[in-house]
Amino acid sequence: MERAKELANRLQEVLLDGRWVANTNCKAQLENLNWEEATQKVGNLNTIAALTFHINYYLGGLISVLQGGPLEIRDKYSFDLPPITSQADWEKLVNEFLENSETFVQEVAQLPDSMLDQPFVDEKYGPYHRNINGTIEHCYYHLGQISMLKKMIAKTDV
Repeated sequence: MERAKELANRLQEVLLDGRWVANTNCKAQLENLNWEEATQKVGNLNTIAALTFHINYYLGGLISVLQGGPLEIRDKYSFDLPPITSQADWEKLVNEFLENSETFVQEVAQLPDSMLDQPFVDEKYGPYHRNINGTIEHCYYHLGQISMLKKMIAKTDV
């Protein structure tokens, strides 16, 4: 379980409490944002809310697989964010994201290392370790976007 724990630690860093790679994490970027900031459009870029939904969509689908369920997520639905029209809507999304982040970290930490070399659902997706590493990279990619959007939004609020 050493490799699995290492992957779980990297997920913990990017999603919940790390500062080593990006000097921030998703949770830190989403905290203290109001729903207007989260849904504010900057040009033709995705909103912070859309990016949060997108990451969460994949986390939820991967959790299902790690808990023995089928892979039901599809790329074409990964930005189908329901309307966010209040602070309560935004907080619901953030809370679900944080819960899924914690669950995903725990599920990965519990994987036997031998599972990491097994095919993920179907051989065409490669092994578990590749998919988990891809998730880490995917989260850092969107964390960078969220960080930049926050700075751009703060600049326009002045």
